[in-house]
Amino acid sequence: MLLTRRHLLLACASLPLATPVLAQADRHIQVLKDPNCECCTGWVEHLQASGFEVTVEEIHAGLLAVRKGELGVPINLQSCHTGQAGGYVLEGHVPAADIGRLLSERPDALGLAVPGMPYGSPGMGPETERDAYEVILFRRDGTTEVWTSYEAA
Repeated sequence: MLLTRRHLLLACASLPLATPVLAQADRHIQVLKDPNCECCTGWVEHLQASGFEVTVEEIHAGLLAVRKGELGVPINLQSCHTGQAGGYVLEGHVPAADIGRLLSERPDALGLAVPGMPYGSPGMGPETERDAYEVILFRRDGTTEVWTSYEAA
């Protein structure tokens, strides 16, 4: 097909219409969790309250561990549930604000993790009684860095 000036102008004019669709797709998070985990449900509710559309798949803990490995989550960063959004992995109780920043900045990384289950992180008790914790950015080459630090409340 021959690309004419008319085709180019029409294609460029339609880009603003596509942007909300792309942004909306980034607002979807697929969560894998054990069916018996209440804190995972609390994290899902936190995401929904923050404007994310969340789909939950409940799987046995053993299969969940295998899936974490397939997604590239380092063992030392693993927690109780795993999410995926915009091509990134979200491990554990990652706050919605950090997910929004990740999806906006789009760093070259596999994802974010909150190792363990720190008290006061989303889904793990009141933020007003929060323990200090860090959100870790992890990359394909195994390197990590602190994405966000949360002080104790």
